[in-house]
Amino acid sequence: MSRVFNFSAGPATVPLPVLEKAQREMLDWQGSGMSVMEMSHRGKDFISIAEKAESDVRELMNVPANYKVLFLQGGATTQFSMVPMNLLNGNNKACYVNTGAWSKKAIKEAKIHCDVTLSASSEDDNFMSIPALDSWNIDQDAAYLHYTSNETIGGVEFQDAPDVGGLDLVVDMSSNILSREIDVSKFAVIYAGGQKNMGPSGIALTIVREDLIGNVQAGSPSMMDYKNHADAGSMFNTPATYSWYLMGLVFEWLKEQGGVAAIEARNIRKAEKLYAAIDSSSFYANPVEVASRSRMNVTFTLANADLDSLFLSEAKAAGLETLKGHRSVGGMRASIYNAMSEEGVDALISMMAEFERTKA
Repeated sequence: MSRVFNFSAGPATVPLPVLEKAQREMLDWQGSGMSVMEMSHRGKDFISIAEKAESDVRELMNVPANYKVLFLQGGATTQFSMVPMNLLNGNNKACYVNTGAWSKKAIKEAKIHCDVTLSASSEDDNFMSIPALDSWNIDQDAAYLHYTSNETIGGVEFQDAPDVGGLDLVVDMSSNILSREIDVSKFAVIYAGGQKNMGPSGIALTIVREDLIGNVQAGSPSMMDYKNHADAGSMFNTPATYSWYLMGLVFEWLKEQGGVAAIEARNIRKAEKLYAAIDSSSFYANPVEVASRSRMNVTFTLANADLDSLFLSEAKAAGLETLKGHRSVGGMRASIYNAMSEEGVDALISMMAEFERTKA
């Protein structure tokens, strides 16, 4: 078997040691005589898996004791609704920042539940930058401010958490969670789908400050109440057990790499060398404002778009998969999440240089 370098935006590449461990444990988890996917979520074996996953991610992110860590179903998309349903608490206003496709989806869902103040937007420049913080319209009477820390489609990323005064800060961190060090205490809610930096799809990590739990909108379905999930240890219903297990293996792998600080240093190296290859070429271009460039999703175009199909074909032949840009923006996109090795980025840069040499 020959594995490719998978640059997919999500579901994305998973660390090989994680896949290998899951393979070894597929039929018999640690002498239990059964697969994790066959276990009762109420049994002691799975409870131990779940507790270790929570302990590891708390350690990796230095999560304060007054935050609940929830492992929920429905991906980040369900959080688009759960956030306003749980955080409005009688308020009818929330602030949102629009930096791309995922911000827009969150805003659309929030408008079902409250009046949305658009605090900032980069739509006028086709989402190629992060709006300057001093231009934001922040309503301090709103229940919270929501932003998306990394936009996978456009390839823009916040480099720091914005200072929004005393307003509760909510972030969709689906595509850059655990890729850089953050101060969890700056946030009211952090949520992220699993399928980019934490392994599998089908599960969302949600970190919620405890004082915000227990205030769900009247009439909300039970499954949308953070309190029900917190009280039940994320087992209010049968959870996505195998996805939870795999996510836990990714947390173990991250600790073995030296934790978030070490993986951030590697991510910086990967992104810098790929952007340098693009910027030093007249054949390739990245349209994103330099200060807003994503470390996770590197977009680029070819000088001659007629060569796009050939580029993708030759990349595939070289073992470089899923480089086609999102259909809404075109071009190319290399998603270089935590699990993408420096070797993979080096292979892409080498292929790009050879393609330019022969086609320019």
